[in-house]
Amino acid sequence: MQPVKPTRSQLKRQAIVDAAKALFTELGVQGTSMDNIAATAQVSKRTVYNHFDTKEALVMHLINEMWHQSVANVPLTYDSEQTLQSQLQQLLAHELAIFNDQAYLDLVRVAFGHFFYHPELLRTEMEKYAVQETALIRWLEAAIADKRLKPMDIQMAHEQLHGLIKGCGFWPQMMKAADPLPKQKQLQVAEQSAAMFLSHYQS
Repeated sequence: MQPVKPTRSQLKRQAIVDAAKALFTELGVQGTSMDNIAATAQVSKRTVYNHFDTKEALVMHLINEMWHQSVANVPLTYDSEQTLQSQLQQLLAHELAIFNDQAYLDLVRVAFGHFFYHPELLRTEMEKYAVQETALIRWLEAAIADKRLKPMDIQMAHEQLHGLIKGCGFWPQMMKAADPLPKQKQLQVAEQSAAMFLSHYQS
């Protein structure tokens, strides 16, 4: 069976997304206009707006895409033969790596700047993320089923883990109160956060 060819509209949308990625990396989000994106994608400005109403909508699309690639689609699965500490530490380190990626931080700052004045839109976006399964949630479910973790409220536990790593590995960087964490520091935060979590939840 031959693969389905993308439509002309799908090709143009992908060209817009690719152009935005390249320009945001080169010029920053603030330094990039929809005109720049249209010219780089070789489409009309009207075409850009047909796919994305605002630059913020395009930013949210890219954030969601990066989130799926780095968090939802992580190729790390539960292994009953490995220690919980090593597995959880690896998962958290993977998330910290994206949280401290400069391109990701730039996109998130634009999104938060927009949503600060539109809290109802922020709630809508957060609800979308809340219902999506992540590699971390799948791992927690598997470890509980294997009786190596205590029964727990998965969503709350997921939020607790993010609270541990984001306190020093995302929020200060997003607010420009601190530089992105170097790799060694990311690993240290992942190790300590995993240990703190397991000290309470491990069976």
